[in-house]
Amino acid sequence: MSPRNTSPRPPEGAVAPVRHPEAPAPGELLGPHYDECFGCGGGQEHGLHLAARAGEGVTVTAEFTVRKAHQGAPGLAHGGVLATALDETLGSLNWLLRTIAVTGRLETDYLLPVPVDTVLHLDAQVTGVVGRKIYSTATGRIGGPDGPVAVRADALFIEVKVDHFIEHGRPEEIQAAMADPDQLRRVRAFEVNP
Repeated sequence: MSPRNTSPRPPEGAVAPVRHPEAPAPGELLGPHYDECFGCGGGQEHGLHLAARAGEGVTVTAEFTVRKAHQGAPGLAHGGVLATALDETLGSLNWLLRTIAVTGRLETDYLLPVPVDTVLHLDAQVTGVVGRKIYSTATGRIGGPDGPVAVRADALFIEVKVDHFIEHGRPEEIQAAMADPDQLRRVRAFEVNP
């Protein structure tokens, strides 16, 4: 039996991603996929509150401000927080494919320290698709969309059905999410994926 290919880089023969016809329009704010998400939700006091926007093709841009609660070394962003920002931005790409997917692998490169109070500008794009595997890449820049690259990542996401979360999540949170009309609307938008 051969080992599974978990490289975050698309293999030869990967197909180009196709933006779903009902994907949010370029420039549209994507909003949180779940209010309690540490990356994009508003319900986490010390979360990233990352705001992502649809781009052209299968791309997104995002921003988040590194706050004091996000530091690792004195005055600098924690590396795990930066990886979370990249992961959240990469995960936002799935809105454009109209699919539900989870992170299978994330390879992160740290190039520059990111100070507290810095706005990190992120951009991400899907680079290929093979079956349920979605390959993507992202960069995070300091000071603006053309600033120096501080972090970058390549990722492999795996398409799943909503049952994945129902089977593995805690019942209390699943029930609360499913009682939220906005959350239910978001889930239903992904149920029919041609």
